[in-house]
Amino acid sequence: MTDATVSESGHRLKPLSPSMLRELSARSNVQGATRSLCHYGVIMLVGALIWKVIATYGVLWALPLVAVQGYFVAFLFMAVHETAHKTAFKSRRLNLVVGYLSGFIIGLPYEYYCLFHWDHHRYTQDPDKDPELVVGVKPKSATQLALAYSGLLQVAGRLWLMLGHAVTGKVVVPWIPENRRPTIVTEARAYVAFYVLLLVLSLWFSSALLLWVWVVPVLVGQFFLRPYLYAEHTGCERTRSAFENTRTTYTGAIVKWFTWNMPYHVEHHAYPSIPFHALPKLNEIVDGEIVYRGRGYIQTTRETWAWFRRQRQIG
Repeated sequence: MTDATVSESGHRLKPLSPSMLRELSARSNVQGATRSLCHYGVIMLVGALIWKVIATYGVLWALPLVAVQGYFVAFLFMAVHETAHKTAFKSRRLNLVVGYLSGFIIGLPYEYYCLFHWDHHRYTQDPDKDPELVVGVKPKSATQLALAYSGLLQVAGRLWLMLGHAVTGKVVVPWIPENRRPTIVTEARAYVAFYVLLLVLSLWFSSALLLWVWVVPVLVGQFFLRPYLYAEHTGCERTRSAFENTRTTYTGAIVKWFTWNMPYHVEHHAYPSIPFHALPKLNEIVDGEIVYRGRGYIQTTRETWAWFRRQRQIG
């Protein structure tokens, strides 16, 4: 074996033997179940507390808990992401179940996201082909930048796209292959039908339960999720190497737990077949190769915000 190994992203690394790669790539139903049950369990617990506080004291007293719920609900995006790679569980069926459920909760059709994300990995940081850049907000003012960091425009955009797929039966975005477009339409129609059903049931029973434990938290949670997502690639190089076009952000254990270890994002892009629970170990191996390092999300958000401002001035 030579003194360097080529990662899945084409970057030359310190040795990562085939046996080590196989070991790190092992998927686990136990790890996936532990992470997902914990995540869903916390959401159910906080949701119950919200409803109890509202019933006892009123909505205003529950707002801090709604914000907390927003963080946990919005970061179900990470469950969608990991199951899109089919690495959350060893079982393909469990990946699909958790992926579909999590996608439904956050308003992100699962099959659509899988294809969207596949092209993101294929064309990371390519302004013409990376879907995240193609549909990404390009702020031209301080107000637009603030709206971008709220995440609300992104949520509105994907819900509008889903509704368009459901109503028109047409899919025109380039990252969806022709043969998969009927599936995307069917998926969008199923999502919309279930949302309408839940709305009708809520109105029928005159219940605001879903509004305060689910819908509002999804929206509030974008204020946490969007800055996190911008930290992954914003300001990094536009090259093919994951060690140059992606950022790893060093943060606390609680954040890493509910983001399914995706702050180790360079590691994930370099070796996307390695599941979330093995990324800390992979980080120990490749840490010296990482170019872009975030030191916590507050500091990293300051850096990405400054980058967007510089780009606006250049443009």
